[in-house]
Amino acid sequence: MIRLISVNEDNWIEISKLSVTDEQKEFLDSPIGIIARGYVYRNQNARVLGIADNDQIIGITLVKDLDEEPACYDLQQFMIDQRFQNKGYGTEALKQFLIMLGKEGKYKCVEVCVNKADTPALRMYEKVGFQDTGYIDDNCPDCRNLMYYFKVTE
Repeated sequence: MIRLISVNEDNWIEISKLSVTDEQKEFLDSPIGIIARGYVYRNQNARVLGIADNDQIIGITLVKDLDEEPACYDLQQFMIDQRFQNKGYGTEALKQFLIMLGKEGKYKCVEVCVNKADTPALRMYEKVGFQDTGYIDDNCPDCRNLMYYFKVTE
């Protein structure tokens, strides 16, 4: 069963050992880098979460608040260890992550910038409902800006 867990003193070393393929390293930070970015963005309500399959840690993610327009959750990093890729874990973890943020309810959407060359990541995000906004950031011209909008329930 896939679940999101807090990164803490008991599991951060195991999380730090996660890795991706050589091709993916240009798109993602290392797990220690992700944890450090969470600290750096602490004033933007950054959260670093581990991803586990039962008791096995298989990934890590980082999200922070983005209060400038469009105000949204900013998904900075989402990583599944190379040993667990292509098994549906990433898709399931991302769905659970979106449910968690939707219940939190601070924003109406989640933004992620994905390198155009990272086709597996683009497919995963689009599979769960992210849509290309068409926006191109001058600082990241090789990236597609994707947005996920929470379903409004009345």
